[in-house]
Amino acid sequence: MSATGTDLATDIAGWNSKALDEILSNDAGRPVLFTNARVLTMDPLIGTMTGADILFVGPLIVAVGPSLFTAAEDDDAIVVDSTGMTVVPAVVDTVALAGGRGKRSEHVATLTPGNTSDLLVVPDELAPDVPSALAVLMSRPDQVRALVAAGRPVLWAGGDVPGRATAPEAGVPAPPDLTGSPRVGVWIDQEDFLHQELTADGRYDETRGGRPHAYRGRYWIDGDRIDYLDDLGFWAVGYFRGDELHHVGYVMRLG
Repeated sequence: MSATGTDLATDIAGWNSKALDEILSNDAGRPVLFTNARVLTMDPLIGTMTGADILFVGPLIVAVGPSLFTAAEDDDAIVVDSTGMTVVPAVVDTVALAGGRGKRSEHVATLTPGNTSDLLVVPDELAPDVPSALAVLMSRPDQVRALVAAGRPVLWAGGDVPGRATAPEAGVPAPPDLTGSPRVGVWIDQEDFLHQELTADGRYDETRGGRPHAYRGRYWIDGDRIDYLDDLGFWAVGYFRGDELHHVGYVMRLG
């Protein structure tokens, strides 16, 4: 039985602490099983389940439903007893809820096998529905039993998880030093219309149809993603795919 009322504050400390330690030290790809919970999947086919389990391996949900616990020992799963708890998606697909996605397969951010293991666990008393559960995360994070992002705990038992990811600092970052980067240079599209020069000081300068300095500004590269902040004030994005740079319908290569 879970606590109610003023007892909620005393029901958190040590919640599944052993399981948390196992998850944080899980380098062998062991499955993680939240068991015996009320699961609000937000999936139109699966719906809500009580006394149910949710199984994920790393960032991927692999199973949802009752009786998964019976195979937990066989699969060497890390078991998180979630009796008295409600599990909801940590990210909600409001477009799908409003009918903006025509197929179930197009829904994202539901607790469905094949989707990302982003989930939130709060006491039943605080989660009559998904909006209420998310409100707990925003206004009463001390009552959150678990917040998991792509299989990694962020919050646990009302507190931050050691070594958790931190949000990027707000504001425009300092320009990068990209001296020696293989992505510095002039990128030219297939029709020779767009020339986009990326310089080592984090600036870009576009020539369009022979018109110089059509757009100029700053850029930042994160993995295969490039973000642009034009001097006019708007943001844009592009992606490196092999030796190509894809940006607003243009496919460019280094000239």
